[in-house]
Amino acid sequence: MQILKPAMAGTLESSDAQVTVEPGDGVIEFHLQSSVINQYGNQIKKVVYETLNNLAIHDVKITVVDKGALDCTIKARVEGAVFRAADVYEDLPWGGAIR
Repeated sequence: MQILKPAMAGTLESSDAQVTVEPGDGVIEFHLQSSVINQYGNQIKKVVYETLNNLAIHDVKITVVDKGALDCTIKARVEGAVFRAADVYEDLPWGGAIR
């Protein structure tokens, strides 16, 4: 899958995360803002990279603004932003191809 345009998913509400993706420069460029970055920053990064890998995305700029989201929420926000950025709106493989 290829990122064609910038896209966003999520909100800045408590227990959510706002994920923004845009076309990259050949690598995954990851930025994280979180009030719990010292406690959970590595886990958030791991979840984001695993989700991108499962979607076969290796060329993206991704920014995550975390407001205490659970792993499953972060995965869903990354998937949503990637599908929007790739112009994929039908027959989404929710829960199937996404591990």
